[in-house]
Amino acid sequence: MRYCIAPTAVEAEEVAGDTVEVMRFFDDSRGCEKFAQRVLRFGPGRSSARVDPEADEVLFVLDGAATATSGDAEHRLEAGMGVFVGRGVSWSIDAGGAGFEVLSVLVHDPEPGPDGTFAVVDLAREERRSATAARQFVLGVTPEAGCASVTQFIGFVPPGRAPDHFHRYDEVLCILEGEGVLHIGDEHEPFASGSCVHLPARLVHTLENTGAVELRLVGVFRPAGSPAEAYYPDGTPATYPEGS
Repeated sequence: MRYCIAPTAVEAEEVAGDTVEVMRFFDDSRGCEKFAQRVLRFGPGRSSARVDPEADEVLFVLDGAATATSGDAEHRLEAGMGVFVGRGVSWSIDAGGAGFEVLSVLVHDPEPGPDGTFAVVDLAREERRSATAARQFVLGVTPEAGCASVTQFIGFVPPGRAPDHFHRYDEVLCILEGEGVLHIGDEHEPFASGSCVHLPARLVHTLENTGAVELRLVGVFRPAGSPAEAYYPDGTPATYPEGS
């Protein structure tokens, strides 16, 4: 099974009659049954309305600025913001004269939540929290924003390699900045900015930052909880200052 995909391995698909291109990374065709992880690239102008009647959607703005319209409300979106779109909620993007790029994670069979939710979270305003192995994180879309199924976060990984570990949640990641290696048993997969990763629950792994500066990534995991929760291969909870 493939756990890491470089952006160069994915072709952008045009959507007829719309301003958006879609890059598909992980979904059920690649063993990721809980999520569909994609990058949406909006061209200039206003997109067609988008709605998914079956899935919640969690977005993270990768690049650019745009106005999102949902119902009668308009929301200004900029790089670094997270967005929760409840299932059945219609929305569109006006990118003006420039491009706009978001990471989209569809959450299949979502837990019940408030109807009609379109919520924006500015992760740049959130306080960093400590995880293990000197790693830190900030929270984005969470159940408090109306999304009962998942937690979105930005992770900050210092140079080096943490011990092998696993999580009890299913997770998809996108590398925002930096480079490293994903270690899973005897497999060692290099990654860089734009690479996407799928980590099924209980998969023993570690992300090594092979660069000289802090690595940044954005993740979404299910069930919702704390990004700091991790366990060593023998099931022992990881504790500060080591672990993941």
